[in-house]
Amino acid sequence: MIKLIIGNKGSGKTKKLIDCVNKCIAESDGNVVCVEKSPKLTYDISSKARLLETDTYRIKGHKAFYGFLAGICAGNYDVTDVLIDATFKIVGREYEKLPQFFEMLSELSEATDVNFIFTISCDKEDLPVEIFDYCEEI
Repeated sequence: MIKLIIGNKGSGKTKKLIDCVNKCIAESDGNVVCVEKSPKLTYDISSKARLLETDTYRIKGHKAFYGFLAGICAGNYDVTDVLIDATFKIVGREYEKLPQFFEMLSELSEATDVNFIFTISCDKEDLPVEIFDYCEEI
């Protein structure tokens, strides 16, 4: 399952994501992973979640980010939830690439039984309507 936390800068997306991380930790029988671009959430999320920074691995663009997320799923079969902050800072604002990205992630989610939650900084109306075939807004 893929869920999106959508809103403009300052709308509380990261706070919602932190709440989701804590909820996932409480409910998960496996591992919870939180992905961010650069170190920002170190003191905000529980140490029970694995915190990864894409800058460390030089991840840029949709394809590289998909490979990174697939690698997380492949590298540890106990991962139940992956939560991503500041998606556009990692992949860029190429909205036309989002449907294919989320389609591939939907297939990955089904194959691995991993839930993904993303923060998306924009108005919902700016996003391609096709992504909601694979994602739901929370």
